[in-house]
Amino acid sequence: MSRVAVVQMVSTVDVEANLKQAQALLEQAADAGARLALLPENFALFDSVSVLALAEAELESRVLESWLAEQARHLGLWVIAGSLPAVDRPDGSRVPDGRVRSRMLVFNDQGEVVARYDKRHLFDVDVGDAQSRYRESDRFEPGDEVLVVDSPLGVLGLSVCYDLRFPLHYQRLRELGAELLLVPSAFTAVTGKAHWEVLLRARAIETQCYCLGADQGGWHSRTRETWGHSMVVDPWGEVMASHVQGAGLALADIDLKALHKLRSQMPVWQHRRDRC
Repeated sequence: MSRVAVVQMVSTVDVEANLKQAQALLEQAADAGARLALLPENFALFDSVSVLALAEAELESRVLESWLAEQARHLGLWVIAGSLPAVDRPDGSRVPDGRVRSRMLVFNDQGEVVARYDKRHLFDVDVGDAQSRYRESDRFEPGDEVLVVDSPLGVLGLSVCYDLRFPLHYQRLRELGAELLLVPSAFTAVTGKAHWEVLLRARAIETQCYCLGADQGGWHSRTRETWGHSMVVDPWGEVMASHVQGAGLALADIDLKALHKLRSQMPVWQHRRDRC
């Protein structure tokens, strides 16, 4: 078995303070015996207005990427950076129209970037909260690739936040061999209360994978509140660990033997009548 940590934060517009918060939580995860730690979406900056400036600065200096690599190397952790804004596409071309991509970075325990995933589904919705209207497509360009990554803990299936509402994304990840589904998020308090846990559990049950949901959890401004309740769900759909509100960790032990036993006893993947 291998221990994993989902990291819950309450990030703000202060990048330095956010990194201090993240570092303390990553250290706690390592001290608790975790081999992988998943940071939430927007962990370094919770400010849609400044994402382009941060992406430009990161492209020039790679400061945040270097910082994350050092955390992974120093702590001996696989660190998954929930999302950072990126001005470039995977082929190196520039994202047009002053927009960026929301990019997940996967670092192994040697501090090497082993995968980059760009969020595919964008949150363009009206929500009954203080902010009311969300239009990610105004500032972000969606990615295209569905991506899994081999790791010592199992095959990681990558996604970000709003992807969670699209089951075909996760069915494709399972088709590619995923055993652990990673879902860094910043779910609103309204949508999170209604759907966060049930969606994580549904994705776990449907794919017979562990599902790791690392959420933001608290007030980020006068108009923006996130749901929290970061959790690890097992392939049977049971919540193994959860952290309700504020900064903190949820820790759980992954057992791939139990996962594959479940898959052999209930071989739903062999019973499908269509293919994703």
